[in-house]
Amino acid sequence: MAKDNDYVVWFENITLDDVAKVGGKNASLGEMIRSLKKEKVRVPDGFATTSKAYWDFLDANELSSKIEEQLENWRNNKTPLEQAGKSIRRLFRQSEFPETIADDIREAYRELSNRYNGGNSDVDVAVRSSATAEDLPEASFAGQQETFLNVTGEEDLMDASKRCYASLFTDRAIAYRAEHGFDDMKVALSVGVQKMVRSDKAGSGVMFSIDTETGFKEVVVINAAWGLGENVVQGTVTPDEHVVFKPLLGEDSFAPIIGRTLGEKEKKMIYAKGGSHPTKNIDTPKKERRSFMLTDEEVLKLAQWAVVIEKHYKKAMDIEWAKDGETNELFIVQARPETVQSRKEAGTLRTYTLEEKGERLLQGLSIGEAISAGKALIIKSADEIDRFEEDSILVTEMTDPDWVPIMKKAKGIVTDHGGRTCHAAIVSRELGIPAIVGTGKATDVLKDEQEITLSCAEGDQGYVYSGILKFKEEAVSLEGVPITKTQIMMNIASPAAAFRWWRLPCKGIGLARMEFIINNIIKIHPMALVRFEDLEDRKAKKEISRLTEGYADKTEYFVDHLALGIAKIAASQYPHQVIVRMSDFKTNEYADLIGGKEFEPHEHNPMLGFRGASRYYSDRYRDGFALECRAIRKVREKIGLKNVIVMIPFCRTPQEADKVLEVMEQNGLKRGKNGLEVYVMAEIPSNVTLAKEFAERFDGFSIGSNDLTQLVLGVDRDSSELSDLFEERHDAVKKEISRLIKAAHKAKKKVGICGQAPSDYPDFAAFLVKEGIDSISLNPDSVIKVTKRVAEEEKRISKQ
Repeated sequence: MAKDNDYVVWFENITLDDVAKVGGKNASLGEMIRSLKKEKVRVPDGFATTSKAYWDFLDANELSSKIEEQLENWRNNKTPLEQAGKSIRRLFRQSEFPETIADDIREAYRELSNRYNGGNSDVDVAVRSSATAEDLPEASFAGQQETFLNVTGEEDLMDASKRCYASLFTDRAIAYRAEHGFDDMKVALSVGVQKMVRSDKAGSGVMFSIDTETGFKEVVVINAAWGLGENVVQGTVTPDEHVVFKPLLGEDSFAPIIGRTLGEKEKKMIYAKGGSHPTKNIDTPKKERRSFMLTDEEVLKLAQWAVVIEKHYKKAMDIEWAKDGETNELFIVQARPETVQSRKEAGTLRTYTLEEKGERLLQGLSIGEAISAGKALIIKSADEIDRFEEDSILVTEMTDPDWVPIMKKAKGIVTDHGGRTCHAAIVSRELGIPAIVGTGKATDVLKDEQEITLSCAEGDQGYVYSGILKFKEEAVSLEGVPITKTQIMMNIASPAAAFRWWRLPCKGIGLARMEFIINNIIKIHPMALVRFEDLEDRKAKKEISRLTEGYADKTEYFVDHLALGIAKIAASQYPHQVIVRMSDFKTNEYADLIGGKEFEPHEHNPMLGFRGASRYYSDRYRDGFALECRAIRKVREKIGLKNVIVMIPFCRTPQEADKVLEVMEQNGLKRGKNGLEVYVMAEIPSNVTLAKEFAERFDGFSIGSNDLTQLVLGVDRDSSELSDLFEERHDAVKKEISRLIKAAHKAKKKVGICGQAPSDYPDFAAFLVKEGIDSISLNPDSVIKVTKRVAEEEKRISKQ
């Protein structure tokens, strides 16, 4: 054990009980080094100066009265904040460490150099500020004080330590303490001195042990970029993002990565040689920009560490990590509690919905799940902050703590750069306002005074629309929702939406629509990837090359993106069943995909044409269906989400079912193997008439009430002329549903419904309960209302 004294304490001797002595940041580093080494969590070694060192520094230089004088002048409006802060910081820089304190810091630095370099050379260190309030040690001052990277040599260390002390009186720190009622003269600062991780030669980032947008607790979200970590923290770059599903971590056979997004990573912070600045930003080389910074193995290791840290602290955590480019080792360099989602009340779900369409101007990462509309104000520099008008939408390149005063006045924020863990994202979450970060070009596209609408209610991507659009805000109470015998499930299309609705009292997803992922995320016709070399459409070929950059095998692009989309949906309801319908585009919809026109026939009635099951065994689409099967296998066998059930749509005859099941088996999806269940959509009268035969081939039925109504009544569901005749509650339709439920139960097979009708008509849901349906899958915004109606009907039936 290293020797401590009044002024210096080694991290290995510090615990969370020492917050009053060394501040929250340094106490957390010590806690991890002491407690998590046995869990193989690596934290760079180092030491911290104590709060006593800070107070003795002030006394030796007679600073307290001089600081008080400057602060009083500011409080009494005799001096602007900027001038007062500048004067105080100058006092620190002009002061000297008392010899006793300086000797202890120098001696500890020599010991650290000896540990890492054998005493042959000075070790490079990160010098971090860790503030604490003497009368309220648990108070957090995160992000307000300075950090200095690549500090080498005793003299530079002493200078950086003084600059840390001085940063206790930045304008933003003074204003924060005044706003929150902290006495400036009762806040001390501890300097943390930690061995630098050579992430300038590799990369670094931030991770959260909770989804920062929705509060979903079962994932770790990891942001990564090349070089030192300041660029990710400050939002100077748009980082890579990885999402890992926690419940399946640690199972050797699974790699539960359920989200992966390549970031621009525009800049890279590295060591500088010579000059007054020890670090510098350079343009990231093109090869690195187009590559993920982390391997899958590294992503999983970081996620495992995040879970270990969260378990130890017993709360969701915000963690900084770095990879050493010389040793290829990963390290944790900071950890603090997550302060936004983990504090949200679980009793109410607030939802936002756009009620009209507008021209889409920009897109980026959505922060928060709200919608906001107002006037844009372009502020490119902190020098222009005074121009900002309250209730405007702040549009800028990036933000830092100096921008917080105007961010508090903003209705929304749009930035050119940044990821989910950048400063703008963190502050907007805390303030409860929507932000769209990493748009790349907001300050060029948008104009001052332009009226815009920010929508962060459409999933992972946030959109900026032209004009002030109407939107609806609703608060849905989750309190007192009854438990029902009938299984209540959800219909989900968007992977991002699955996380958004995780708090709803559902047990599974009755319909996950593959088409949304293909249309909105993949965008390419699967056959155009299978037969890319033969593609005649040059424009399509060029676009496919752009989208699939980095994939040597272009079909892997389809499999990878489809698998990740399905996995995110499946994770949101794990371990409950998630029924994934195989693709059910019609030929005209398939033709609209990139490269699709060369592979689709023209049909006069696509609704009753080459769709659903008939495509899967056809030579025209069999290879495309094989990609869908590969994606399902990846979700179940590699990622580990075995709660995924496959559903076959528009299966006209039992003989067709046999052909589809045979093709699936050829592609590694055998019904019954590894617990795989296969359902069939009941949306054609033949599915009802031949229910016994279909039950012999499938594990369950899911009623598609839209198509079933269309075919039972002979009404095109999209016809405006016949809209009055399209009625899902018609007796003819209800009788078919009753017949199917009875036949399915006789065959000991489950039957549910995933059609629109129960979401729209609570009385229809009551009819289904009366008939004994096993599950009802609803649109998310209908879940609470219909669940209550189902409970009432179940109660009524039980009394009969």
